[in-house]
Amino acid sequence: MLFQIFQKHVDAVLDELTEAGTLPAGLDRSNVTLEPPRDPAHGDLSTNAAMVLSKAAGMKPRDLAEKITEKLGQLDDVQSVDIAGPGFINLRVAEPVLLRELLEIAELGSEYGRSDKGRGVTVNVEYVSANPTGPMHMGHCRGAVVGDALADLLEAVGHKVIREYYVNDAGSQVATLARSAHLRYREALGDDIGAIPEGLYPGDYLKPVGEALAAEFGDKYKDSAESEWLLIFRKAAVAKMMDMIRSDLALLGIRHDVFSSEADLHAAGKADIAEAELRSRDLVYDGVLEQPKGKVIEDWEAVELPLFRSTQFGDDQDRPIKKSDGSWTYFGGDLAYHFQKAQSADELINIWGADHSGTVKRIKAAVAALTEGKTKFDVKLVQMVRLLRNGEPEKMSKRSGNFVTIADMVEEVGKNAVRFTMLMRKADAQMDFDFAKVMEASRDNPVFYVQYAHARIQSILRKAADEGVLPSPDKLDNLGEEEMDLIKMAAQFPRIVESAAASREPHRVAFYLNDLAAAFHAFYNLGNDRPEKRIIMVNDPETTSARLFLAKNIGQTIRNGLALMGVEASESM
Repeated sequence: MLFQIFQKHVDAVLDELTEAGTLPAGLDRSNVTLEPPRDPAHGDLSTNAAMVLSKAAGMKPRDLAEKITEKLGQLDDVQSVDIAGPGFINLRVAEPVLLRELLEIAELGSEYGRSDKGRGVTVNVEYVSANPTGPMHMGHCRGAVVGDALADLLEAVGHKVIREYYVNDAGSQVATLARSAHLRYREALGDDIGAIPEGLYPGDYLKPVGEALAAEFGDKYKDSAESEWLLIFRKAAVAKMMDMIRSDLALLGIRHDVFSSEADLHAAGKADIAEAELRSRDLVYDGVLEQPKGKVIEDWEAVELPLFRSTQFGDDQDRPIKKSDGSWTYFGGDLAYHFQKAQSADELINIWGADHSGTVKRIKAAVAALTEGKTKFDVKLVQMVRLLRNGEPEKMSKRSGNFVTIADMVEEVGKNAVRFTMLMRKADAQMDFDFAKVMEASRDNPVFYVQYAHARIQSILRKAADEGVLPSPDKLDNLGEEEMDLIKMAAQFPRIVESAAASREPHRVAFYLNDLAAAFHAFYNLGNDRPEKRIIMVNDPETTSARLFLAKNIGQTIRNGLALMGVEASESM
């Protein structure tokens, strides 16, 4: 692949200069980059090697750049090389290299862009992890798509990925769920339950749960004390909610490998195991929290609690892992959960809503402590999405009671549009999802624009086949400058995939696809003003077959990028 080829060229030149004594041995080259320059007029590739290594070499950046360019310029793969500014090196790629890249796209097909850079390192990606108290709604959608696309990206670069969902089924919310389900159970048995009491979940989605409970238990728990049915109904209601959640996620093409239960974690004593591990290293101690600063709490009193020494790992205060009644705090449970995850993964990534930002530092401290710094841990925060219709706030769903469900969204605009739109901005940037704009057939709608590029290519290929002309690599020498520019854009795809995976930013793929689609549309439109640039030219079958080969593989690259986003490419529009 083009970037890998030229990275090897740069490395080989630096090795030569090291052997010649121009560069000292053992230099750290991790900051040496090779990427497209911001202005394509400057070249196809740019490296900062001279800027980064000049100080260690005891040379001026431009002097070192001259030695590097002298050797790079001798390579057959390099058309030209020059020095810009204080020492940046810009290269232009020789045409045969670009044609080989096009052939590689054709040869690799759906594998183009994939690599083994991750070398089988296991990464646990936890995403969604919504409380099992109702159907998936808009608030869950963005994190679900970002997490799923990130998992796909990590697999594409050679990581082994565990997709995990943490089921928060041990808190007060699931007790509320059980009480809400009992109310619907009584309703299913014929009771007039009236208005849903404040504090219980009002959505109609609980009616089938009540009906299922009535079918299973009859009137056994209709008038029973809460203590007799609460645990039974909690377990049954959570199971039904998880079935609903899996179904909702399936509408978006999202799956998980592991569903970890908070209740099961505590029942298995995992939190006690984590506490014992930390106490054995004097990282949990019994102490008293300071009174909250800036607040006057009349009934506040000092209580001795087990505290985790999170300040040793960058947190601003030590954190209690248990409450005064001996039950586990949320942090205590989360600490045990991450310890459990770290047993089967080399790296952990959590996709959380932005409202969880306050807990990031303490959980990072916990993972660092429990794994003795051996397990990498990262948190990606996802901002909320504002739901609009023609610029106006969208009304809420009647079925859910107070929110728009994922099922509502997918039914209206389709899975592909939802997923693509959710990846069109950085996860930590707020975004609007306007139903009207998502469905708009215009250049301003990236969902449409990228899909239209792929559909247009498929239409061209069908039309050419009807006229008896097929894509062929036999006459690629007939391709000109504009075609080469398009190949250069396609050749960036493997680098984009690797950088998106490394930065944990799947939106980079969406941005790239929009640029590639724009480049193809611009190339196609050349034929409107310049007939000799039309892809299909009846009087020139050889050039036509070469341009069809190019178009076909641009389509393959678009298809590969969409697949990483979990989006199917459109064959027609």
